[in-house]
Amino acid sequence: MIPESVLSSGWFAVLAAFVAINTAMYVVLAVIKTLPRIYIRDFLPRSYRRAETRSIHPGADEGHGRPRPD
Repeated sequence: MIPESVLSSGWFAVLAAFVAINTAMYVVLAVIKTLPRIYIRDFLPRSYRRAETRSIHPGADEGHGRPRPD
């Protein structure tokens, strides 16, 4: 369909390189869109931890909500 002289020309090589790079970029973007979102803040230390508990059970372990047995 296309003459061999066109396929071996410089501008066709540049066009083919552009199409290849463009295709690779779209493949990478499509793969990134399918992956779950990662939030950087999830991996950084949190600065909003309380210095003391505000539970109704002051002697409670964190996360249990019940007082520790003495």
